[in-house]
Amino acid sequence: MDIPHISVLLAVAAFFGVVLRRFKQPLLIGYILAGAVLAALGILEDQQVIESLGNIGVTLLLFLVGLEMNIRELPSVGKSALLIGLTQILITFLLSFLTGIFFQIDIIDAAYLGLAVSFSSTIVIVKLLSEKNTLNSLYGKITVGILLVQDFAAILIMILLAGIDGGIMNAAAIIWFIVKAILLFTSVWVLSRKVFPYFFDKYIASSPDLIFIVSIAWALGLASFVAGPLGFSLEMGGLLAGLALSNLPEHLEIGSRTKPLKDFFLTIFFLSLGAMLINIELTLILIPMLVYTVLVIFVKPLVVMAIMAFMNFRRRTSFLTSVSLGQISEFSLKIVSVGVVLEHIGRETLALTVMVTAVSMILSTYLILGAEKLFNKINQRLLIFERKKPKDLVYLKNDPINDHVVLVGCLRTGLRLLPFLKRKNIPYIIVDFNPEIYNRLSTEGHPLIFGDITDSEILEASRINRARLVVSTIDSFNDNLVLLEYINRLEKKPMTIFTAGTRSNALRFYKNGADYVIVPEIVAGDHIRNLLKIYGIKSQRLKIAGKYHFNRLIFS
Repeated sequence: MDIPHISVLLAVAAFFGVVLRRFKQPLLIGYILAGAVLAALGILEDQQVIESLGNIGVTLLLFLVGLEMNIRELPSVGKSALLIGLTQILITFLLSFLTGIFFQIDIIDAAYLGLAVSFSSTIVIVKLLSEKNTLNSLYGKITVGILLVQDFAAILIMILLAGIDGGIMNAAAIIWFIVKAILLFTSVWVLSRKVFPYFFDKYIASSPDLIFIVSIAWALGLASFVAGPLGFSLEMGGLLAGLALSNLPEHLEIGSRTKPLKDFFLTIFFLSLGAMLINIELTLILIPMLVYTVLVIFVKPLVVMAIMAFMNFRRRTSFLTSVSLGQISEFSLKIVSVGVVLEHIGRETLALTVMVTAVSMILSTYLILGAEKLFNKINQRLLIFERKKPKDLVYLKNDPINDHVVLVGCLRTGLRLLPFLKRKNIPYIIVDFNPEIYNRLSTEGHPLIFGDITDSEILEASRINRARLVVSTIDSFNDNLVLLEYINRLEKKPMTIFTAGTRSNALRFYKNGADYVIVPEIVAGDHIRNLLKIYGIKSQRLKIAGKYHFNRLIFS
């Protein structure tokens, strides 16, 4: 594929992206439509090259997820994700299989379709949750954990299918699969804790360009090794590569430099998905497509909600997790393709899977992006999915307080405020939805609530209506707007301080009633200007101030 060819692909993708953006629709849908148009025009003919380029985007996407997760956070949601993931796969498979039998689909085809419906798209879910800044929330971590369980299950199923081809269950292959998985995760843990911190600090950290090149080489190299000789998947390899580097001080820099490259190759992936929709006889599979789409979009999320309700999660966490899983995975296409190669099923089943995959991805994109608004509308109708004492909402155990500070988000900026509030004896409540933050601060005895500030119950529990000040350090634009709207409806409004990522967002917060908005990049510029005004450009006093600041960074 030459440069003119790639330029045409990107130009068409950019055109559809601009059009969809103009009408406030998800860009992902524009890229899929662009792929279909390009294939119809005969431009996307070399599917193998396009697929290879798209796989790079998939790998880098999961690499970034691993960077943000931190390997020490896995145990906090691992058990729940394992139970939810395995139970969901089993129940969804049975429901889908029985649906196929009811519509007189061949029993083998029905089984393959049942497997396809059981898995959700890692690519779509992670991309959209990243855009919403909710990967670090409780439901985001559970969702990613479920996806990891599904990936393992899908790979194991493909190994089983290959073994069953000769009429024999290949037990040795299954045992070897488990051994490889244990060795792989152990190796990643050792590299993350013992090897990479020393290696990067000694040889890599001093050069930003080298940090980027080494990180990309590691991500793609490990993913190729995991998907090739080890027989797992590119997605899993990318995730583990990110986890291995997540403990590095440079992990934020690695993430910021990798994101544009990931976006480029991921666009190619969605173009290839759109190209698969061409040459499918829609009239032959219309009714089954509608039935299985309903199973994926509505029935599978209901199954997940029921499982999470039984496990004592709150209905909001259950709803947001289940809605995120309402599509078919790229792994489903691989499983069905294996079935076609092994001559277990015909190409009609593959065509049906491709259509359900594309349609479910498009519809679930809207559901994921609008999940919070949808939940607020149907909140009371979901009471049957919540038990009396849900385990993922932790209220304050002490008596309710008044005239306090509500600190929303306590990851970096918020942590800097805690010593001041304690020293001044100012009562405060922390609201955060990151399990790691909750575990850390609760052991230190801080008064906090574990939950999402956009949740009405969390808003009431934090007693904002009796607070003196609300400080929001979270970077979610929509969540901050929801918080402001709630405060504006109160009879007694507390003072508010918000942080905004951009100047335009800050202006929007001011228009919605915020008392003071901090934009970090503007604050940094103002601070440098004040330093120069106080100390001068060549003053020794600036060096002395710098040493003092150095000590504060170390000991604070």
